[in-house]
Amino acid sequence: MALEVGIVGPSGSGKTSLFTALTKTGGGEYGKTNVGMAPIADERLQQLARVVKARKITPATIRVQDIPGSAAFGDLRQVDALLVVVREPDDLENFQLELLVADRDHVEKRLERVEKQAKSGDAKIRAEAEELRKVLAHVDAGGALADYPGELPGALEPLTTKPLISIVNGPGGIDLQLEAELAELPDEEAAAFRDGSSSALDEIAGRLAGALDLITFFTAGEQDTRAWTLRNGQTALDAAGAIHTDIARGFIRCEVVNWQDLVELGSHAEVAKAGKQGLEGKTYVVRDGDVLNIRFNV
Repeated sequence: MALEVGIVGPSGSGKTSLFTALTKTGGGEYGKTNVGMAPIADERLQQLARVVKARKITPATIRVQDIPGSAAFGDLRQVDALLVVVREPDDLENFQLELLVADRDHVEKRLERVEKQAKSGDAKIRAEAEELRKVLAHVDAGGALADYPGELPGALEPLTTKPLISIVNGPGGIDLQLEAELAELPDEEAAAFRDGSSSALDEIAGRLAGALDLITFFTAGEQDTRAWTLRNGQTALDAAGAIHTDIARGFIRCEVVNWQDLVELGSHAEVAKAGKQGLEGKTYVVRDGDVLNIRFNV
């Protein structure tokens, strides 16, 4: 399942421009919920593709959702992180308060629903109702869900505990309207306009990867050379599942090489001959820059 981020912020802050710039969709629609995939630029992918003479190059992606306003906050409760677009740095504090109010209302509504279900006598539901009462009291006393001393109910999915990345749209920040316009140009034209400077969106991608503790691994073949994301600490079996559930189910072993070794030595065969290829099992912890060749049988 792809990682997902939600774009939020005050009305008119530039959320849809950010969505357009990230996803290169040709234009998100203002006032509507927009959903798309944002490619993650990685220079290593191009180098690997040249070595294996790949006919297709596929970057890693993150699913991005741009909502029209606070009324749609509920649509973002399952995302992995939030990108908050503001016009002024001071706007962030006010918007964080808006998120906190939304979470407080969400807790109250869930408590009402769970209390009705608890009348059946189910011990698990009654325990959740009791915990929700404590959570609501904590928030009403001025606390935040992020510093709640107990364990939040798993089904709550609060917004204010998610990684939050602030993006200032305007002077001193990023010109999102310009980035949205450049996203509609061919890559070569956009690069020429920037005159060698990197896209401001690369910084956002880097901050997002850091907030989610992401690493990138690769699969490198002539048919398709591709980048994938995992959480730091995940295993070869998790990587197999990211590629396809059938590969995870039939996992046998995983051949692992470092991307730089493959680029420098020129082929998987040369890497193996140099003794720089590892043969790993399901529990191998994938490292950033690993090139994986997963053997499986279904």
